Amino acid sequence: MGIFFERPAEDDRTATAGWYNSAAFEKEAQAAGLYARSFNGDAYSDAMKAEVIAAIKADLGQVDCVIYSLASPRRTDPKTGDVYKSVLKPIGEKYTNKNLNTTTGVVNEISIEPAQGDDIEQTIAVMGGADWELWMDALQEAGVLAEGVTTVSYSYIGPEVTWPIYKNGTIGRAKEDLENVQRALDAKLAPLKGKAWVSVNKALVTQASSAIPVVPLYISLLYKVMKADGTHEDTIEQMDRLFRERLCNGNPQPDEAGRIRVDDWEMTPAVQQLVGERWAQVNTENLAEFGDFAGYQASFLRLFGFGLEGVDYAADTNPMVKVPSIA
Repeated sequence: MGIFFERPAEDDRTATAGWYNSAAFEKEAQAAGLYARSFNGDAYSDAMKAEVIAAIKADLGQVDCVIYSLASPRRTDPKTGDVYKSVLKPIGEKYTNKNLNTTTGVVNEISIEPAQGDDIEQTIAVMGGADWELWMDALQEAGVLAEGVTTVSYSYIGPEVTWPIYKNGTIGRAKEDLENVQRALDAKLAPLKGKAWVSVNKALVTQASSAIPVVPLYISLLYKVMKADGTHEDTIEQMDRLFRERLCNGNPQPDEAGRIRVDDWEMTPAVQQLVGERWAQVNTENLAEFGDFAGYQASFLRLFGFGLEGVDYAADTNPMVKVPSIA
C-alpha cells in the first residue's frame, strides 16, 4: 500500500511524475500477480489513516512492515487544525558556503540567515516524528499490526560541510525528534514483539534533496568519488541493501545511537577525505573534473521520466493515465 499526495492529469496539464510512477508500479505488480493499492491525499490527516486502516482490514488483515517517509513543506495537525511550516535554516548564525546552481551548472556562494522565532518548533512539527507516532498509534489501536511488525523511518546525517544547514540546523532538530519517537515506538510495539528503526541513508538525488542548499554540489562530488570507487548506489539499490542485508535477515547492525546506517559507504574516511579535498578546490570551471554534475542532472531528470533510453519523447501519448486502484 502506498500513501501519497499527487495530482492526476487534467484537460490542460499532465499529472505529476509521482502519479505516473504509481500507475506504472501498480501495472507491473498486477502483471507479476502481486498486491498493490494506492491512496492519494493528505497523509497527515485522520481521514487518510482511517481509510488505510479500513483497506488493510478488508484486503490484508494485518501488515508486518510500515515505512514512514514524508517530505513536505507544511503539515496540518489533525487534532488541533494548526498549520505548521518547515524551514531549512541554520541555528544561531548565518551560514555561507559554496552552492551549485543545478540549472546552469554554476558553482556560486549562498548565504542563509539563521532561524528566528518559532522556526525550529515549526520544522519539528512538520519533519519530526509526531505524525509517524500518530500513524503507528492508529494502526496499533485498530489491531492491524502483525506480531513482529517492523517500522522504519528514513533520515540523513551527511558530512560536516552540510551540518550547519542540515544536522545542526532546523531540519537536524526535526531528525532528533524522529529518533526520540523511534525509542517511544519501541516501547509501544513491545507487546507485539515489534521494532521501530531510523535508517540513516546515503545522499541521493530526490525532489527533497535538490531543494536543500549546498547538498547538490556535495552530491555531485560524492557521486564522482563513489562511482570511481565502485560503491555508488541509487535509491533502489540502497533500499534493496537496507531490506535484504539489514531489516530482513536479523542483522540490522545498529550504530551506537541505535540507528541503521546505510550511509556507511558514503561516510568511509577515504571517501569523505577525497570529497573534502575536492570541495575546497571546486569551482565552475573544474566542476566536470571534480564532480559528476552530468550524473546528477541525469538522476534528477529520471525522477520525472526524462532521459531514459528506449523512450521516444517525440511520440504522441495520452497523459490521462489512471492509477488502477484509485480510478
